Amino acid sequence: MPDPQRSRSAPAARRPRILRGTVAAGLALTACLTATAAATPPAAATEGLARGLDRYYGQHLDWHGCVLGPDDQDGAALEQAGARCTDVTVPLDYANPGGRTVTLALSRIKATDTRHRIGALLLNDGGPGGPTLGAPPRVHAALKETADRFDIVGLDPRFVGRSAQIDCGWPVGFSVQSSGTGRAGFERQVTLQRDLAAKCRSAAGDLLPYASTRDTARDLDVVRGALGERRISYLGLSYGTYLGTVYTQMFPGRVDRMVLDSALDPRNAGPALLPSQLPGLEHAFADWADWAAARHGTYGLGRTREEVTAGILHTVEAAANHPLVLGTGADAFELDDSKVPMLLFAGLQGDSAPERASLAEQVAMLAEAAAGRPVTPTPDTIGLLRFLFSPQGSPAGSAMQAIACADGPASHDPGHYWRAIERSRAEHPLFGPLLDNISPCAFWDRPREQPTQVRRDAPALILSATGDPRAPYLGGVALHEMLPSSRLLTLQGADQHQLYGIYGNACVDDTVNAYLAGGRLPDTDPTCTRQ
Repeated sequence: MPDPQRSRSAPAARRPRILRGTVAAGLALTACLTATAAATPPAAATEGLARGLDRYYGQHLDWHGCVLGPDDQDGAALEQAGARCTDVTVPLDYANPGGRTVTLALSRIKATDTRHRIGALLLNDGGPGGPTLGAPPRVHAALKETADRFDIVGLDPRFVGRSAQIDCGWPVGFSVQSSGTGRAGFERQVTLQRDLAAKCRSAAGDLLPYASTRDTARDLDVVRGALGERRISYLGLSYGTYLGTVYTQMFPGRVDRMVLDSALDPRNAGPALLPSQLPGLEHAFADWADWAAARHGTYGLGRTREEVTAGILHTVEAAANHPLVLGTGADAFELDDSKVPMLLFAGLQGDSAPERASLAEQVAMLAEAAAGRPVTPTPDTIGLLRFLFSPQGSPAGSAMQAIACADGPASHDPGHYWRAIERSRAEHPLFGPLLDNISPCAFWDRPREQPTQVRRDAPALILSATGDPRAPYLGGVALHEMLPSSRLLTLQGADQHQLYGIYGNACVDDTVNAYLAGGRLPDTDPTCTRQ
């Protein structure tokens, strides 16, 4: 799922721009009468492309400021870093390029060392449904001296952020909730998830069939052409590794240098993504519980991993009997046994001391509420609660759901999910009912396309931490085996999701920078260790 911190600080969304027929044609007129090789779709080497796409590949880009208004702090940060922004027009349906179109938002920090310019480096920060328009300044800083040799390009994917954001108008931020402690809670989830799916069908039913990663990969290639590049380099985080992998399969030979950070097993795309996270999440939770137990004097959560875990399960049981009340007035939230596990899930993203302390403070707060005592959440916790459990997070949750449901089939039988929950509950009582729970995909139309099969080799540098709570290490190993020309960088001993330029590991950052600067993969699979 999208990182709550990043998604809550995403650039303000403009009014969605979905254009029709002749209006779209007028706005997408190409500025060039003759198309270059870079601006023409490689017809013999692409999947699922129709005729009539030249005007998209050859469109003229009008670069302008990134600030949308006086309160647009993210646009201001982009401009302060030297970025400019533009719009790219793409077909809603690539099988019908003369029909409706979607306007995508791009940002770019241009290369200043033009004599040694490498090319364009396109970014995707994951999700699915995470905005990436604001990412170039972070990556520019991480690249150090190599930054001046790349055009660093951020793109909000279709239906995300400034790129025609989907919003189903949900009463909650995300559909990901636990089935709770028993069958009655699961039946309430069936009702909720059916309702969320119906709201999406009502608000954006005409767009949902075109939200797949395959369509986003097609968009990436249009962006490549519109930028005038024969090949692009690519840095994808988390779900962005799946997008990058799909791009290599649909557009072979179009990638120069590719970094896939916190890699997913591409066989676990779509509705299968959340259940696949269970092993990594349980590992990270156990390590966090050990950390909290060693600080019992500070947080009072228990002196052993087992005591910490038992206390949390007691809190969930208490929430099942009577919702926990956090805060007062307009900032009051009631959390039952469907929501408490999701709050814990959101807190298990990394293993830094501040992240672990923040989760320990939240767990201690929940225990106080379970004991019937009033609690006042911190401003950060209130922001997270709003994002997860109020309409404020609906746009991010809607986009994530639209992409997930378009990327793979899901069972439409509620009994399938209940049986999976019951199988996992004994060994995973906290997170099994969360990750195996029913979702809106059970009430969604089936995807238009089959999931992408990885059958073509592609060179890439794959990054994977052994304790990643969101992208299990074995997923990175599996992707490495599917792409024999790739190299797998293993970060030993880290329970961290997303590494390059984020975690602060010099070994990881230096290896990535050497590859991006020189274009040569390491001779062998490198190993780094947690610092």
